Amino acid sequence: MTANAPPGEPGVGPGPAQGTDPAAYDAVVLAGGAARRLGGADKPGVRVGGRALLDRVLAACDGARTTVVVAATRPTARPVTWAREDPPGGGPLAALDAGLRHTTAEHVVVLSADLPFLQERTVGRLLSTLRESAADGVLLTDPDGRDQPLVAAYRTRRLRETLALLADRHGGPQGLPLRRLTAELNLTRISDPVASFDCDTWDDIASARARIREHGHVLDEWISAVKDELGIDLDVDVKELLDLARDAAHGVARPAAPLTTFLVGYAAARAGGGPEAVAEAARKAVALAARWAEESTPGAPEAPKAPGDRPDVAPDATPDTRPDAG
Repeated sequence: MTANAPPGEPGVGPGPAQGTDPAAYDAVVLAGGAARRLGGADKPGVRVGGRALLDRVLAACDGARTTVVVAATRPTARPVTWAREDPPGGGPLAALDAGLRHTTAEHVVVLSADLPFLQERTVGRLLSTLRESAADGVLLTDPDGRDQPLVAAYRTRRLRETLALLADRHGGPQGLPLRRLTAELNLTRISDPVASFDCDTWDDIASARARIREHGHVLDEWISAVKDELGIDLDVDVKELLDLARDAAHGVARPAAPLTTFLVGYAAARAGGGPEAVAEAARKAVALAARWAEESTPGAPEAPKAPGDRPDVAPDATPDTRPDAG
């Protein structure tokens, strides 16, 4: 999905709009570059856990008011605004300058497109630390303590001012390394060895693919991939659904597990959707599975009957007239 906006003036951008939410933020994702260590492969499109690296990063900044991707346009799982440095291939500062022209929020999250383990909670941590400090930006460091300026949150105005300063000093941002920018800023650092992991080589890609298939990660990764693929943005109690599937499989039959969870989702959709609708449909199905299992247990006591109730017989049953009938 794409959403396009006209570029602003080089080196400048609009300030925060009056009346905007102070907690709102924009995101700029740098998805260009030659990916030389990947043999020139289309790195943002490389899949990890069934999802393109770019889509994984976009999911992490899903709370952004505006998300700008600086790269050639491509299909994405979420709507974005596309931007391009002029000329293309001008380096990270030129790309950042192009992306910032489309932002209006007071704070901006700046990300590279090769972060397979970045999650929304890490983006939230960067932003909350920035808002609680007087720093110009907050960035992650990798396990070796190196700065990761493309996994960071910044004050948008300070970025624009600093980029304009560097452009004036060097005749433009083209070809300048990121360290020229960070050297001019007052930065706070947060250590996060997982979220800061980026994929520069095929070995990195292989490591990321192996990690998400580990027992402790595979289910969350699969559910996230399915929601992205189906365009679903819904947080539900996964444990509750797994318990339901287990009860249906053990108390009824194995094929009952996937069919029951499908029917729960269908019923929740008909009830208007949302976590509450899923929870209510799952509760009813769990109760039914419990009743079903109870009836199928050998020696289970019969349900109590009211005084005067007749035994359970068909209404058209013929009385037994054998001589030894009791």
